[in-house]
Amino acid sequence: MQHFPIFIALDGQSVVLAGGGAAALAKLRLLMKTPAEITVFAARPAPEITDWAAEGRLTLITKAPMPGDIKGARLFYAASEDAAEDARTAAIARAEGALVNIVDNLGDSQFLTPAIVDRDPVVVAIGTEGAAPVLARSIKADIEAFLPAALGRLAQIGRAFRRAARALPPGRARRDFWSEYYFDTGPSAQQKGGDQAARAALSQLFERHLSSKTGEGRVDLVGAGPGDPELLTLKARRALDRADVVIHDRLVAPQILELARREAVIIAAGKQGFGPAVAQKDINRMIVEHAGSGAHVVRLKSGDPTVFGRLDEEIEACEAAGITWSVVPGITAASAAVANIGQSLTRRGRNSTVRFLTGHDTAGFADHDWRTLARPGEVAAIYMGKRAARFLQGRLMMHGADPATPVSVIENASRPDQRIFGVTLGDLPRALNSAKADAPAVLLYGLAPRAAQARLETLEQGFA
Repeated sequence: MQHFPIFIALDGQSVVLAGGGAAALAKLRLLMKTPAEITVFAARPAPEITDWAAEGRLTLITKAPMPGDIKGARLFYAASEDAAEDARTAAIARAEGALVNIVDNLGDSQFLTPAIVDRDPVVVAIGTEGAAPVLARSIKADIEAFLPAALGRLAQIGRAFRRAARALPPGRARRDFWSEYYFDTGPSAQQKGGDQAARAALSQLFERHLSSKTGEGRVDLVGAGPGDPELLTLKARRALDRADVVIHDRLVAPQILELARREAVIIAAGKQGFGPAVAQKDINRMIVEHAGSGAHVVRLKSGDPTVFGRLDEEIEACEAAGITWSVVPGITAASAAVANIGQSLTRRGRNSTVRFLTGHDTAGFADHDWRTLARPGEVAAIYMGKRAARFLQGRLMMHGADPATPVSVIENASRPDQRIFGVTLGDLPRALNSAKADAPAVLLYGLAPRAAQARLETLEQGFA
């Protein structure tokens, strides 16, 4: 991010623009929505600029700016559409203390004007740092369609009520009140009866929140999915947006943590097989302590919290402390992994069951029904299986598994650095070591990547 986005207060401030053509008109249409005192220098102004000056909406000076003319201005736009003239006036403006924007000259501008969606006082600014103006316009069109035209009126009504709302306790109590107004009560009332109905609904909502019991914390046990932020559920995104505290495991992608509220406390509670870890009892304690103090806690787990996530222990800790909890399921890593090798976990004529296994548990390498798993056609998604690869291989082959059984290894499933390679059971430990498979991975036992499977089937047909 080369340009830091801010909103500048322009009430009573001077903004100067040099230019009188199409570029100047485009900027002025935006600037005249602000309370700034606008001065335009243009020897040959467009008729619209002359009309706006006659209406008192700006001051027009029919000459080019000279030293001393821009002094005291907060912002200056060089919009003459002549590179040499824009450079001359920009130099004057910089010397006289104004922030400078040269239209269509990103490199010499001190600030940029973004694409704007205006629902006054709600304003959305969209910038691409000059890289893709067409993309900015497309995003603007999408947001324009998404935000109802009446949103600005709701915000104006809410702004007038902010002083009264201070009677609510700060933090979560106020956020819940305003969230209900803007996303439920307010729009519904306004649609039925306009601004008057929205004001009445806001007052009634306030009285209800003022008299309700406050300070009760809650816990959402949320699945963050396999890593791709686009695979995060809408319900999970809403939970992150409302959380006061986010306690996450080490596999949650940084891009997903970015979706949490800026004010939220972010706590890493990572675990690593055979490595450093935060003990589960300490995680339980953190969850209970924060929720017990009235916070909305999101316990954010990679994948789906119901799959090898020690969910029951955290639910039991909440129940023992009398804390309200809910579970928000996520896409488990095996689902993302099998999708990315182009296969299905089940297939008619091959397997009607699929097993989700862990390579190790709290006691060490995990034991399973090896005799059943070793049968031809069986499929299993094995989590935390890399360090246990030799153990898994030995148990399966001891019970009759074919060394040629395919195994797909998917590291960092769904992430930009995802890596996929197909091996056989007989070669599994050596292949993992040779490939330097250091990232978190899912092993799909009994499945080969689609391209490799197609080659194998072609060979088998040739030998038939």
